Order: sequence, then C-alpha cells, then structure tokens
Amino acid sequence: MLLPRRTFLKASLAAGALASTARLTAGDATAPGNREYYELRAYRLRPDGARDLLDHYLEAALLPALRRRQIGPVGVFNEVSAKPDTVHQPTVWVVIPHPTLASVVDVGTMLNRDPAVIAAAGGYFTDTRKKPAIARIDSWLSQAFAGQPRLKLPAAKGHPNRVFELRTYESPSEERALAKIDMFNDGEIPVMHEVGLSPVFFGQTLVGPGMPNLMYMTSGADLVAHQEHWKAFGEHPRWVKLKNDPRYADAVNKMLQRFLTPTAYSQV
Repeated sequence: MLLPRRTFLKASLAAGALASTARLTAGDATAPGNREYYELRAYRLRPDGARDLLDHYLEAALLPALRRRQIGPVGVFNEVSAKPDTVHQPTVWVVIPHPTLASVVDVGTMLNRDPAVIAAAGGYFTDTRKKPAIARIDSWLSQAFAGQPRLKLPAAKGHPNRVFELRTYESPSEERALAKIDMFNDGEIPVMHEVGLSPVFFGQTLVGPGMPNLMYMTSGADLVAHQEHWKAFGEHPRWVKLKNDPRYADAVNKMLQRFLTPTAYSQV
C-alpha cells in the first residue's frame, strides 16, 4: 500500500533520526526528543537574478510565517570571503531551528501554499519567468548535538561588524563521524564557549550532500576578534588533550569553511 507523501516523509525522517541517536546512552541527560532540528538552506543566486525579490520574500513572507508557527530565531546570512580576491557563487544562507521533525515536514510542504505567505511574497513567486531571483536551493537537515541542544544567539549580536563562520567537517566513515560528535560533546563545545567563539549551533547531518558530515556555526564581533578566539581555542589545554586522544583519531578528513555576515533582518 502506498503511503501519502507527507506520511511517508514523516516516517522516513523519524526513522533516520532514531538511527542517528542510537549511540547515545540511556543516562544521557539530553534526550534526543529535547534537541532541535536544523534546516539549513543555501539560496544560490543567479548572476542576473533579482536579489531584492529574495530579500523581500525572506523578510516579509518567510520569517513572519515561521514566527506565526513559533519557529525561530531564524538566521539569514550573506556569504562572503575572508580573502577579498576569492571568487565564489553569491549565496544567501538561512538557518531555521525546528522543535520536531513534523515541523520540518509541515514547513516544507505547506508554508508556501499559505495565502498570507503568497500575498506577502511580492513578485518572488510570480516574476520567476521574467527574472528569477535564484538559481537553486540546496538544503541540509541536521539534529542538534547533546552538548548544545538549542540554537544560541551570538554574544556579539548587534555589533556592526560581526562575522559568522559556518564549518562542515566530513568524516571517512559513519563511525568516525560519530566519534567527532562525541569529541564535541566530551569537551570541545565548552572550550569554544570559554574562549569566546560563541557557537550558534551544532548539527549532525541527517539528510544532505557530502555525508557523513556535521555542520556548526561560530561567531565573533569582527573577523580579527574571531581569529583571536580560534587561536585561544587551539592553545587551550583541554583541546590539546582532546585532539591527542586516540578515541578521536582520524575523525575528520575534510573541512569546509564559509564566512557569513547577517542581513539587516536576520534574527540571529
């Protein structure tokens, strides 16, 4: 018997989430059901696209609709480069925290059918044949780590030059990916907070490209301060002990870094 699409999606996502949390012990104070899920979207912009249409949709339609569903805070960021001469595809990143997998499914299947969203979106939906705002949307679904089960607003929120860093750690196997998550939960996350890296979220990727991997975001008042915090992290004795622990050996074989700045309407 074929299941309705929404029922199938909910069942599939729930099964994946249960499998990803099987490594947690029964005594873990942060149960899987208490941890957020993160929908990370990368809106890939067209060279000739109407960026104002995307910004209007996000600010006037998407974020208010998520707020009505008590979903947030939602982060919206422009991707930049730490090196001025680096060429990259213009991308707008959106981080949406969800309390449950059902919330992910409902937003993905129902939100853009909401008459209030369509009315508020302006030309984002109706002008796509003339001058589309985006080329594609890439997305990832992840579950928060036990060591930081909720998205945290950055310490430098409101600072005019604040910067965010989005890192992706790819692992050579599923088992090594879990080992890296253990490393974060066993001490890496507290050290990051202690040295001022102000982590925003940590997520184990459940669905998305490049698996097995994890993604997390840190922040700083500006790029110089952010780099100083990373230097302090690298010299911290607890981190030095962790990185030399054989339990975590060969846990990461590729790292991707992206530097982001918040839009004026970002809630993070």
